[in-house]
Amino acid sequence: MVPVRMPGRLIAPPPLGVYVHLPWCVRKCPYCDFNSHAVRDGIPEARYVQALLRDLETAVPQVWGREVSSIFIGGGTPSLFSAEAIDRLLAGLRALLRVSPLAEITLEANPGTFERARFRDFRQAGVTRLSLGVQSFDDDRLAALGRIHGGGEALAAAEAALALFDEVNLDLMYALPGQSLEQARRDLETAIQLAPPHLSAYHLTLEPNTPFAAMPPALPDDDLAADMQEMVEEVLGAAGYAHYETSAFARDDRRCRHNLNYWNFGDYLGLGAGAHSKLSSAEQIERQARKKHPLSYMDAVLREQDGGAVAERRELTRQDRVFEFMMNALRLTEGFDPRLFEARTGLPLAAAETGLRRAEALGLLRREPRSILPSPRGRRFLNELLQLFLDET
Repeated sequence: MVPVRMPGRLIAPPPLGVYVHLPWCVRKCPYCDFNSHAVRDGIPEARYVQALLRDLETAVPQVWGREVSSIFIGGGTPSLFSAEAIDRLLAGLRALLRVSPLAEITLEANPGTFERARFRDFRQAGVTRLSLGVQSFDDDRLAALGRIHGGGEALAAAEAALALFDEVNLDLMYALPGQSLEQARRDLETAIQLAPPHLSAYHLTLEPNTPFAAMPPALPDDDLAADMQEMVEEVLGAAGYAHYETSAFARDDRRCRHNLNYWNFGDYLGLGAGAHSKLSSAEQIERQARKKHPLSYMDAVLREQDGGAVAERRELTRQDRVFEFMMNALRLTEGFDPRLFEARTGLPLAAAETGLRRAEALGLLRREPRSILPSPRGRRFLNELLQLFLDET
């Protein structure tokens, strides 16, 4: 018997990932607007892991029985935590959740906290993929970004990561303070020589409420930044990296599965201070946000104060679903299968028709039989493309 489908209802939940936020850094970078906190009197590692697992115990009924396809441990600088703490965390996740034996388990690391033995121990704890925040190999550019590592440390950390892990992502940034086109090219060429399976290349932006926004450094102008973006795409393409998402490039289809789940509007359970969740049921799609400050988060979870870890809950409206799906899926170079829209939002594709037509008329989007995808112009002017879906009714 074919199930009768009600408008706005999901027939089946989407794939599920888990995001764990470890919010401490050695020093907060002046461009960073993430929920991160400089270490002052040490990290309350044991207590924080205890809080994460207590938080998970409370959240399990929301995802009961669903297989977890990926785990991403981000921050902050998760590599400040000991391998023993990461092992306890992953053991707790496996005990309480149905984690796939083939799950991708990523940990973010900073070259400034690099120790070869620590990287090896992370792998033994169950981490399968290391994401290394290199940003640049140029000492002057790194100093301008306020990073705690130099180019030599970045290179040594990348070489160690690639020797120990089959899956490694190198994070680079361009349009940095005082950076020339040739300097940006040299960073890419250095990264390519290392031959990582995955590279991320982010355009530095001035985010509100950061020191860089308050006192902007001298950045490349818009024309030079655009030249850098084109150069990044050309150089990485020539080196065999497929540009599969706005800032992501991979060889041999070694894409980040956790991030692909975001971009395909999958579900994720967020644990830790300030972590966000998107969880679907037949009746609704809900977004949640955990308490932001790590001390408040730990107190709320371990002392059962203020109703627990979740500070905000919001059910996605029809318009929210349209916009948020497009905001994620149109980051993908290949776009999305039209059938995925209904499977993940519970809405017919007609709910997005006004925005789709506007985008086509402006040359920002193409429709093919099995794919709706941004045009080259749409990829370049992604914010303009997404704006067209804010007015859907």
